[in-house]
Amino acid sequence: MALLHQAELVPSKLEALAAWAPSQPWFEGDPGPLEKVAAFRLDDPAGEVGVEVLLVRAGDGPVLQVPLTYRGAPLEGADDLLVGTMQHSVLGERWVYDGCGDPVFVAATIAAALTGDGQADQVLQTVDGERVPRESEMVVVGSGTTGAAVPPTSVRGTRVVDGATVVDAGSCTLVVARTPDGGGSPASLAEAAGGAHDDTTQVLSATWPGHDAPTTLAVVLVH
Repeated sequence: MALLHQAELVPSKLEALAAWAPSQPWFEGDPGPLEKVAAFRLDDPAGEVGVEVLLVRAGDGPVLQVPLTYRGAPLEGADDLLVGTMQHSVLGERWVYDGCGDPVFVAATIAAALTGDGQADQVLQTVDGERVPRESEMVVVGSGTTGAAVPPTSVRGTRVVDGATVVDAGSCTLVVARTPDGGGSPASLAEAAGGAHDDTTQVLSATWPGHDAPTTLAVVLVH
């Protein structure tokens, strides 16, 4: 479960992204304000790190997938992954990172793909302390099997290949499609990682409003 707070963020998520994303090698579109298309959350079992995946568009550019993590303190050794900091009116200062280099996002995404899970259920805590279920904007599904074993992972390095971010996660390779509606297939994403799509490869796919065809967000290659 992802617990959200009814709060004000300064700067907003889209403002922080608009300042950071155009400098990234996977960025496509017009520098300037970003439009949010949809979003979903993944669960941190420890309950310490917020994990959110935003789909955004920059001007007339394609839909971009931007995984983010929200932390209450800096992530050691991750200065090059820092999107920025923001003030959260309930939680205080938050450090926002590119999720592709954050071990919590990587582990959560791999687990969702391997076990057939999807996005986390979202609950909004209002300023009055009431907890209200929040409807998900996306339907996210992993191709794996319920109860499947999930190997321990880490982040040993990332690289951008053909518009995808490839994460060396030790026991697995995670490939995140940065332009998910650009027609990237599981096979082409696996190839970007230097591997092949076979029976051990699992896929995380999604639909969102106005986009009813299941679309590949990420693939996991198990070594």
